[in-house]
Order: sequence, then structure tokens, then C-alpha cells
Amino acid sequence: MPAFTALTAFIAPDKRKDQHFLIDLNILKKIVAIADIHKDEDVLEIGTGPGNLTELLAQKARHVYTIEMDPALVALLEEKFKGSNVTIIKGNALKVEFPRFDKVVANLPYSISSDVTFKLLKNNFKLGILMYQREFAQRMIARVGEPDYSRLSVDVQHFADVEILMKVPPQAFSPPPEVESAVVRVTPRPAAYSVKDRALFMALVTAAFTQRRKRLRNALVNGAHIMGIHGMKALVSRLPPDLMDKRAEEVSPEEYAALADRLYELTAHERSGLSK
Repeated sequence: MPAFTALTAFIAPDKRKDQHFLIDLNILKKIVAIADIHKDEDVLEIGTGPGNLTELLAQKARHVYTIEMDPALVALLEEKFKGSNVTIIKGNALKVEFPRFDKVVANLPYSISSDVTFKLLKNNFKLGILMYQREFAQRMIARVGEPDYSRLSVDVQHFADVEILMKVPPQAFSPPPEVESAVVRVTPRPAAYSVKDRALFMALVTAAFTQRRKRLRNALVNGAHIMGIHGMKALVSRLPPDLMDKRAEEVSPEEYAALADRLYELTAHERSGLSK
């Protein structure tokens, strides 16, 4: 296998393609160490780049599946990892089917952070060690009442425990991005609360945070179309008044779950546009 950073000599990262190659070997090694990969585990990587992280993962895992959409990079990667325990998947991570994997370790393209995270969370896996823009990571871990608490906080924490492990400076990348980054540990687990209709729960959270500065009663009326619910003005009066007086960032995930269940009961025969 070629030397560690060999591919960076053949192709330059393209900012227009959201390419910022992680080149700091110490940070790369820390990420792999944190992932604690065993020889009987298959690892998924998203955004292969020059294969720096891929190479280290391949030394630990049974097999590495890595997704890259840049054709020029794919051609070089296929040559670099020929005959190894690495499979290069050419395509857009949001469109290709993920293989079965035990852990996901990736420096994610920041432009698709949200969408690819929720696609990952639909899969059954043990652990994710993922690089995000630091501000995005802070929203992922935020708790009710905190400034960064958002729809992202509620949705991600419904599926997993999330923890920021370390900050990564722009200088660790080529070219350096304009923002700081952070490595996040994502550990899937069942939610601490139950919901009768997950789609309704997610849509309710979306409706609430779409107009986060409004009282919840107004946000839900204005966002009723997001939930596929008719007659929301009448329904609001049958929902807990203390919750209706709150704003989105003041409502906990458990309260959103209880509210979604109450709406589910009230609209069992009238809801449209959402499946169970």
C-alpha cells in the first residue's frame, strides 16, 4: 500500500465539492483509537478523500466500506486499496445503500451533516465517531433551555447518546475550513420515552422549531400542515395549557413525546399525510 499521504500529491481538494482533507496524523490516530475497532468488526466511512483515515481503519477492522463520490478520487483510491480489506463505494452517501456495518467513523462532508446523520441513525450499529462543524456538534448535544437547543438536539437525542470528544482546529485540514470542527461520539440506544407515532413526533418537533420564537400554540397552528393535521386551532385548546404557553426551546423531548401522543389520540381518525 502506498505511503500514508501519497494521494494528496496527485489530487488537490476542491472547496466547491466540500472537500477538506484531514491530514493531521495525530488527530487521525486519536479518532481511530477512540473508535476501539476490533478485528471482527466492519466499519463504514463516509467521505473517503485521499484515504488517510481509511488506511488507519483498515489496519484495525475486518473490513472497511468507504463512500466517495468524486470520480477522480475513486480511481486513485481503487488503485491504492487494490487487494486490501477496503471496498470503495462510488456515489452520493445520501443516495447509495449502506452496507451492514458495526461502527461508522468519518470526517463527514459538512454540507450533508444533518441528512447523512439521520440516514445513519436508521441503521443498526454499535458506535459512531463522526467529525462535524463545531457549531453543528454543539446543537446535537444541547439540552432543553440551552441556547443551542434545537430540532436537531431533540431528533438526534431521540435515537442516540451524543458527546463531543474533542475540538479540531482548521489547521488539521487541507485546505483549512473557515470553521472549527469537533469529533462526536454517537451511541445508538432506545429513547428514554415512548411515542405512539414517531413520524408525528418528528413532525411536531419540526413544526415547533420552524417558528421557535412563537408560543407553542401559535407555532403548532401555523405548522399544522407539517404534521398533516386539520383543525389545529380547535385542537390547541385541548392540549396542556402550560405547554402551549412555552416556546420550542423550553420544551423537553419527553414533553414533545407526550404532546405528540395526545395529538395522536385526538386525531386518530383525521390525520393525513403521515404514516405510523
